[in-house]
Amino acid sequence: MEIKNRYVQVYLFLWIMGMCMYAHPLKCQSVIPAPLKMERGTGSFPLSGGVRLYTGFAEEDAALLRNSLKALPVHWKQARKNGGRNIVSIEPAEGDPSLSSSESYTLSVSPERIKIRAASGAGAFYAVQTLLQLAQPLPEGGYAVPSVEIEDAPCFAYRGFMLDVSRHFFTKEFVKKQIDALAFYKINRLHLHLTDAAGWRIEIKKYPLLTERAAWRTEANWKKWWNGDRRYARFDDPGAYGGFYTQQDIREIVEYARRHHVTVIPEIEMPGHSEEVLAVYPQLSCAGKPYKNADFCVGNEETFTFLEDVLKEVMELFPSEYIHVGGDEAGKAAWRTCPKCSRRMEEEHLSHVDELQSYLIRRIEKFLHANGRKLLGWDEILEGGPAPRSTVMSWRGEKGGLEAVRAGHDAVMTPGAYCYFDSYQDAPYSQPEAIGGYLPLKKVYAYRPVPDGLPAGQAQRIRGVQANLWTEYIATPEHAEYMIYPRILALSEVAWSAPENRAWEDFHKRVPKAVAHLKSKGYHPFDPAGEVGSRPESGEAVDHLALGKKVTYHAPYSTAYPAQGESALTDGIRGDWTYGDGAWQGFISRHGLDVTVDLGKETEVRSISADFMQVAGAEVFLPEEVSVSISSDGSVFVPLHVQRDETDKEKAIGFRTVGWEGTAKGRYVRYTARPGKKYGGWVFTDEIVIK
Repeated sequence: MEIKNRYVQVYLFLWIMGMCMYAHPLKCQSVIPAPLKMERGTGSFPLSGGVRLYTGFAEEDAALLRNSLKALPVHWKQARKNGGRNIVSIEPAEGDPSLSSSESYTLSVSPERIKIRAASGAGAFYAVQTLLQLAQPLPEGGYAVPSVEIEDAPCFAYRGFMLDVSRHFFTKEFVKKQIDALAFYKINRLHLHLTDAAGWRIEIKKYPLLTERAAWRTEANWKKWWNGDRRYARFDDPGAYGGFYTQQDIREIVEYARRHHVTVIPEIEMPGHSEEVLAVYPQLSCAGKPYKNADFCVGNEETFTFLEDVLKEVMELFPSEYIHVGGDEAGKAAWRTCPKCSRRMEEEHLSHVDELQSYLIRRIEKFLHANGRKLLGWDEILEGGPAPRSTVMSWRGEKGGLEAVRAGHDAVMTPGAYCYFDSYQDAPYSQPEAIGGYLPLKKVYAYRPVPDGLPAGQAQRIRGVQANLWTEYIATPEHAEYMIYPRILALSEVAWSAPENRAWEDFHKRVPKAVAHLKSKGYHPFDPAGEVGSRPESGEAVDHLALGKKVTYHAPYSTAYPAQGESALTDGIRGDWTYGDGAWQGFISRHGLDVTVDLGKETEVRSISADFMQVAGAEVFLPEEVSVSISSDGSVFVPLHVQRDETDKEKAIGFRTVGWEGTAKGRYVRYTARPGKKYGGWVFTDEIVIK
């Protein structure tokens, strides 16, 4: 009887423990990016001190996997054989048809064992990152992994992040630290923007002036330098700011990335954004003098000698499939009057200067191809005709990428509206200075790299997606991390997870744990818990007397920022924190905004107003002169209000409501907002509100 009672007691104890586990189950919905398939089981696997680890991978991969698992405070016992209980086994499964890509894996967790099968070392590495995210501390100490069955594979092969190290230089230690986090969230491409006007950042032994002078400038603050004399300095000049990676530094970064299954892609800018090169090797410019041109002279054969010499050294350091050559925002003005460029156009039967850029890109692409590499460039490389084997990185929206895939080229999508992390991620007044724009976490997550309706053959040519961090306004490591995280987590799910598995509400619930994890590892992420959110005015339509009324434009709006066209200023829709959201209408002429609103009949009016914004980094300024007038016949206007404010170019960002209040009567309301004569720039407004 006593023995029977003991059995009952044990049974009751186990039942109570089971009920506790049921009431407080370990959650497995914490993985970022979301796996392809995930089913929750019962129970969990305890990561106790006696757990054994077996891996069937070659020693290099096995060592990396063991090193990753050191993130957990567990004493792992090495197992020579696979089998039995209390074991974590990681096995290769090359050729298994159920694993759809080289980065695929399965992860099976039960109370007795954890089993990982992967198509490659990369797949096994990503399985371990998932395992690390699943592991949860227990109240009584130690860790456990909830029972789960996972089948996982990436949606895109190219999952990238670009770091601009030209505008502000970041050390190799900082770069390695970011590789740790990027790999943890299954980002597999690190694109380094190594050269630009603000500084050349890679040692090239054949051209020592690139790091003796072109890597250093007279002012650390990019904004002050750019708005100042834009001069370069010697590395040993007092106050010189800059830096560069030695070739040994690059080898260390590349090897560190390789061990984390991250490919580092170098970018060497051409033909534009090359002021730093032309300042120290002016013979490569059309003017032949320093501080005159920003673009390489395409008519000068020495330009190609220089570029090929540089790329030879770059290719020795970077084993990446792609070499990025920039190709964006070339001014081309000097080419129009350059005798050498004219001669090149005549010899090559080129009819337009855009074809000079195409000539350079095609020639460099041929050189890279001969060396077993592929050319990657911003979407401007399409101008004048793309090189035959080039891949387009589409940043000016999706148009360039879609044009590329329709022409039989590969593309990587990185549209600024979704992928430029130098934009504000919350209400600008609550954030450190940025270049402008508004890109909250939710908008990053909403991006779909493959548009609906794109034919399958073309869709397959979209290799993936990339986020970019340009650093004009980002001078410190802490600020850089604040801008990267957690937005890169949203991008990682866009790049890895199947569209049908993505849901904002679910992702948003997983973010706090990831932010806490990043903080515990010494990163400095933005915390969405304190997010201000969208501009309140954008939340709902505004009702007013001019709603739906006709607007006559006396000066045109820009076709680049049309908003809703001629109905935009009376459609009731207010804009968010960025001029690029489709609600703000832009004006770039010297007349700025100049419109007449027809109310349809004589109406008593008590207020007339409009909102304007300033984003100095994008040359969007508050207007210097605003006037409001009213008319009964549309010919004779009575002035109601004139306001003049001098443009403060140092004000990074701002919003202002300008208008009139009082009592007046009329049918036609004329509203003008003119830019300043000194700075000019854009004028943006979203609605003319008449009450």
